[in-house]
Amino acid sequence: MKEKNQIKLGAILSYIIIIVNMLIGVLYTPILTSKLGQAEYGLYSLVTSVISYLTILDFGFGNAIIIYTTRYRNKKEKEKEQKLHGMFFIIYSVIGIVAGIIGAILWLNVDSLFGNTMSLAELNEAKVLMGILTFNLIITFPLSVFSSIITSYEKFVFSKTLNLIRIVVNPIVMLILLAFGYKAIALVILNTVLNIFTLILNYIYCRKKLHIKLKFGKIDFKLLREIMAYSVWIFLNSIIDKINLNLDQFVLGIYSGSATVAIYSVAGQLNQMYMNFSTAISGVLLPKVTKMESNQASDKEFSDIFIKTGRLQYIVMALILFGFILYGSEFINIMWVGPEYSDSYIIACILMLPMIIPLIQNVGLNILQVKNKYKYRVIILIIFAIINVLISIILSKLYGGIGAAIGTAIAMIGGTGICMNIFYQKEIKIDIICFWKNIVKMTIPIIECMIIALVWKLINPINSSLDLIIQIFLFTILYIILMWKFGINEYEKNIFIVLLRKIIKIKERNS
Repeated sequence: MKEKNQIKLGAILSYIIIIVNMLIGVLYTPILTSKLGQAEYGLYSLVTSVISYLTILDFGFGNAIIIYTTRYRNKKEKEKEQKLHGMFFIIYSVIGIVAGIIGAILWLNVDSLFGNTMSLAELNEAKVLMGILTFNLIITFPLSVFSSIITSYEKFVFSKTLNLIRIVVNPIVMLILLAFGYKAIALVILNTVLNIFTLILNYIYCRKKLHIKLKFGKIDFKLLREIMAYSVWIFLNSIIDKINLNLDQFVLGIYSGSATVAIYSVAGQLNQMYMNFSTAISGVLLPKVTKMESNQASDKEFSDIFIKTGRLQYIVMALILFGFILYGSEFINIMWVGPEYSDSYIIACILMLPMIIPLIQNVGLNILQVKNKYKYRVIILIIFAIINVLISIILSKLYGGIGAAIGTAIAMIGGTGICMNIFYQKEIKIDIICFWKNIVKMTIPIIECMIIALVWKLINPINSSLDLIIQIFLFTILYIILMWKFGINEYEKNIFIVLLRKIIKIKERNS
């Protein structure tokens, strides 16, 4: 399959994965929260949040593998590519061992970390969960080399299809286990088994289909230093992202207990679904952007891909964001997890509003990586991560989850919003002024859509799930009509027309 088709199908499959994930989250989460109970669901969310910090030990090498593999493939330097993969397999194996040691230290200190807000039974369960998740990481690190290789070869159809199968199988099996009375421990065991199975299939695909060979020998320290100079900033950025996305749950676990963590986790899950929609396009563009830099693309070419991708992402992201602002409270209280999680709506809105800026600009991260300018973003965000920590701790003591979310939102607005846009304009020569002119123009029909939908909602209050579904459907139709008429350009219309024609052809073949 041609690379261009792989990118297009990869983006389409990414959206399918996101939609399936969202549907599963909508249907599966209420069952999970009711079967586990608020306290145990909060405990599960807290432990997974803590262990997720260990994923930063990747040091940004995953993206480095993609970039350097793409460069060696372009230059047809097969031996260098094989040595690169062998070197990283060794490095990741060492990282896996280090992750295991750190996980063991966390396991030994569960009582001192959460003893003030958890019962003895909860502490013991937390230790079991932490042990299983740590084992998962030890296995994941060395085998993750192969998923990066698949991405660098732009074999998105295989990787996305495999991920889709895993996403569907997980809740089906877990529902069976829940029916037999199994709870959080069974959930993490199942996740571990499916993860290892996926990693093994990635390895087999690399060996059998891509004919990947790893060459082991002396580590090329000159190359490693070059990669480290690039990757250290990706690593630091990962730390910042973990702070901004997971710190709040950790702080709430210390000061507020597992029930508050559960409420925040529901909001975090909604925010994660929202974030995933933006990565469907940018997630398959890193190899393409790498080639652009290798071919010495102009500033205008980088600006064009930045603006084109941002506009496409905004079409989707604005629908989700403004739709959630209108109907999120009713969705949570009436249709999803129930009124005991009503604060999740406010928390989710606080997190999602400022998040839209980096989400419609995340192809910029790919551009920063290939231009080796990532360190400037990291320096900016470190400052705001410190601000986030201080504000979140203070406000979480006063206002619980809502206060913690406000701290994160302030950091997002200042760092990824204001400062990064100035940096893109001044240093990377992206035409940010043109970008925002495009976004503002697209927002005018969205505001009109919001006003009409809000008036309709006030006239016809939502009292049931059916009312909610009907109003969301009408809002979506109105959004599409107004956006098609006044928001999107001919290029974007053509993309959707071509996609619709392909879907119709597929249906005709199958009928």
